[in-house]
Amino acid sequence: MLQFQPPGFGQKVIQTSLGKMVYYTQTSAPWLVSDSQNPSLVFLHNFGGGASAYEWSKVYPAFAATHHILAPDLIGWGDSAHPVRDYSINDYLTTIRDFICSCCNFPVTVIASSLTAGFVIRLAIAQPNLFKQLLLICPSGFNDFGEGAGRRLPLGLINLPLLEDFIYVLGAENELAVRNFLQSFLFTKPQLVTPEMVQAYLYSAQQPNAKFSALAFLRGDLYFDLSLYIQQLTIPTVILWGEQAQFTPIRLGQRLASLSPNAIHDFYAIPNTGILPHLEAPEVVIGILQQYCSG
Repeated sequence: MLQFQPPGFGQKVIQTSLGKMVYYTQTSAPWLVSDSQNPSLVFLHNFGGGASAYEWSKVYPAFAATHHILAPDLIGWGDSAHPVRDYSINDYLTTIRDFICSCCNFPVTVIASSLTAGFVIRLAIAQPNLFKQLLLICPSGFNDFGEGAGRRLPLGLINLPLLEDFIYVLGAENELAVRNFLQSFLFTKPQLVTPEMVQAYLYSAQQPNAKFSALAFLRGDLYFDLSLYIQQLTIPTVILWGEQAQFTPIRLGQRLASLSPNAIHDFYAIPNTGILPHLEAPEVVIGILQQYCSG
C-alpha cells in the first residue's frame, strides 16, 4: 500500500502473535521525523473488502507536523499478514492493543471508524490506561440492539465449498465491483470516487488470502452488540457520523451516544456523506478533528 501513501510517509513493521503488522508513519521530508517527542495519533481503518490504512490517507497528513502518526493495516488487510484462520473479535482486540503498547507513547488518542471503532471502545473499557481520548467515525458493533442479522450473507450460502471463493472474486477482486461498492454503498456522491481510491481498495482485496478476513466480516463473525458495552465507557469520546451512512444509519449512532452521555462529549452529523466521511469529505473531518488534537 506504500504507493498510495502521501509524500513523506513510509512503511514500518512490527510483529504480532498473528504475523507482521505494517503501519505508515512519517519517514522523510517534509516532516520532521520523531518517534518520541510528539504525541502519538493512531488511525484505524474499518472492515470490508479492500479496506486498509489508505482510508485515512487524506486526513492524517494534516496532523503530521505536530503528532507522531501511526496508521496500520490491520491483520488480514492491506500489506499486513493474512493468516489463514477463522478470524475472531479477540484477534483484533489483541492485535490492536499490542500495536498501541508496542508503538505508542500512551495514553494515546485513537481515531477509528465503523466496526473497528466499536472494538476500540471495548478496549478502552477494558484498559482505560492506554487511551487519552477517542475520536470515532460511525462506531458500531454491527449487531447493535440485536439488529445485525440483515447485514450478514446467508451462512448456508457463504460456507458452500468453492462458492465463497466465487463470492469474493465477484464482489471484491475486480475493478468494476470495487468501484460499484464504493459508489453505491460507501459514498453519497459517487462522482467523488477517484481512480486512485478504486486501485487502493482493489490492491488490498487482491492480496493473497485476503478473503479470510473479508468473509469473516461478511458472515458476521466479528459482529457484537455495542449497546451492551458503551455504557461502561469512561474515556472522553467524540463521535462523527455521515448523515447518509448505509448499514449504520445516524439514528443508530444517536441512540448509542445517548447511552453514555458522560463519556461522549460531542456528536457531529456530517452532511452529504456516507459511512466514510473522512474519505468522502476529508476537509470537513480534518476541521472537526483539529479542535481536539492539539499538539
